[in-house]
Amino acid sequence: MNKLQLADYIVFFIYFIAIAGYGYYIYHRKKTTSSSAKDFFLAEGSLTWWAIGASLIASNISAEHFIGMSGSGFALGLAISTYEWMAAATLIIVAVFFIPLYLKNKIYTMPQFLSKRYNDKVSTIMAVFWLLVYVFVNLTSIIYLGALAITSITPISFEWCIAGLCIFALVVTLGGMKVIGYTDVVQVLVLIVGGLITTYLALSLLADKFGYDGNIWKGLGVLRKEAPTHFHMIFDKSNEYYKQLPGLSVLIGGMWINNLAYWGCNQYITQRALGADLKTARKGLLFAAFLKLLVPVIAVLPGIVMYVLHKNGMFQQEMMNAAGELKPDQAYPTLMNLLPAGLKGVAFAALTAAIVASLAGKANSISTIFSLDIYKKFFNKNASEKQLVVVGKWAVIIAMLLAALVTPALKSLDQAYQFIQEYVGFISPGVLAIFLMGFFWKRTTAAAALTGTLLTIPISAVLKFLPVWTNGAFPDYPFLDRMSITFVMIVLIMIVISLSKPKTEPTGMEIEIDTSMFKVSPGFVVGSVIICGILTALYTVFW
Repeated sequence: MNKLQLADYIVFFIYFIAIAGYGYYIYHRKKTTSSSAKDFFLAEGSLTWWAIGASLIASNISAEHFIGMSGSGFALGLAISTYEWMAAATLIIVAVFFIPLYLKNKIYTMPQFLSKRYNDKVSTIMAVFWLLVYVFVNLTSIIYLGALAITSITPISFEWCIAGLCIFALVVTLGGMKVIGYTDVVQVLVLIVGGLITTYLALSLLADKFGYDGNIWKGLGVLRKEAPTHFHMIFDKSNEYYKQLPGLSVLIGGMWINNLAYWGCNQYITQRALGADLKTARKGLLFAAFLKLLVPVIAVLPGIVMYVLHKNGMFQQEMMNAAGELKPDQAYPTLMNLLPAGLKGVAFAALTAAIVASLAGKANSISTIFSLDIYKKFFNKNASEKQLVVVGKWAVIIAMLLAALVTPALKSLDQAYQFIQEYVGFISPGVLAIFLMGFFWKRTTAAAALTGTLLTIPISAVLKFLPVWTNGAFPDYPFLDRMSITFVMIVLIMIVISLSKPKTEPTGMEIEIDTSMFKVSPGFVVGSVIICGILTALYTVFW
């Protein structure tokens, strides 16, 4: 069952040649600038708004969405879509308030902002945090889920899948951000088309199962009827998955902290817009917000379909792991195996596109932070542009190798998407706090930022593990609520430390703010209103 036919290999080969060929063309089109550090890391001035938006989504959507989010859709339903739909609203806020500040102050990396606003100590600590998270949480989880999916639909071993994905990602990444940005346009087209085909198959299969002859609209009706508990966006405390998505916290609490830190203070994401002008960057972010609305259709719906089919006696064996336990993350790979020859190749290409694009984006951010914020600052202050590019390429290779070696340790995970969100969330509250305070409160001191930086992981860890250490005497808060508590505590601590310093003492270099840069075009306003209207309708219908 887990075999590709000749037609599938042909489709995948065409996809691979198209990506490699297009990347080679983009790389050589402006070969004269290929040794420029800013061109390699940021593709300065060469990405259009549609390339920025597509690259954001292609890099964001990965195996953690196709596999992990489908698994969560199987387990807890449409509510997991809140990560995508709230991200659409967050992108609007980032486009209006965050990106103008970065571009006005010529910020190219997130540690550079911290260095400019506070000091090198804060910058370096956060740079190390980011590098560790990118390599040992983000890269490893993407590779693991990708390899898991590919072994489910092909005879390729888990270890060879890891090697293949890393090598493919390296081919794209070593061309620099310009190659990543423009190949991501093709990648996002492939992953959306492939994802929609898989969703269509799932709904058609469901309709057949209930006697509606493949009518997908009837299939949607069956889905609502057979899995009513899977179509609520807001959980109450009686829901067994309340700890993962704690009620209104997804609208007014920790989800905002999670999203603002990810979309607004994350090198991996902001890097795509930092080389563009403000108008182009904003258009790109708005385009990405529209694409985010579509993600649950290709990532969550298939998981819910598999839940209904499994509940009605299908795929009992396929949804089990080696120990005979139900494993939600098997939902999407099981569904892909049902695709006919040729279409299975399209879905395989879509999955690979998502994995490779995401790996390439993260690897490029790792190389950017290491080269500009670690190597140039501490090892070779006089490094030439060419040297920085070479160091950046070696950083990519080493990071990918480390991630590949660690990846097999993740085999024990149940819902990998939730693992990623929770453990990245250990540093998100502190990151968001020091950025927001640095943006909008001049009194914030470097000492306050350093304290916030150092406390974010300990506070998050204590809130997570104290209920275990005290045998339940301390409340066991859902992780999104822990993020809210950590964020508030760090902000309060930073305020106290900043106010304890006399006003006459310097607080660090101030960030230049011009209120006119927060003004947006009428077209941006219209697009934002449409997105907010769609989100309001979705949460009203599926409350």
